[in-house]
Amino acid sequence: MKEISCEALLVYLSDYIDNHLDEELTAVAQHHLATCENCRIVLDSTQKTIILFKEKSKEVIPAERKARLFHQLQDAFLAGKEPTK
Repeated sequence: MKEISCEALLVYLSDYIDNHLDEELTAVAQHHLATCENCRIVLDSTQKTIILFKEKSKEVIPAERKARLFHQLQDAFLAGKEPTK
């Protein structure tokens, strides 16, 4: 079986997670992940980050808060300074 380095695996990690690799490259990646704890940690962390992002992106900002934030950002942009908290 072909070997893959940690650096090469990182290049394909997104496609691996999305199941967009061909069978051969998927098998090579799976073999590497089975033998490399560091890459398994990176894969696990990346997958958890994606899940958290998807969960948080479902939250809706109330219209009043969204409008207030927009106006603060707009005022700060026009004044050339950072927005206040």
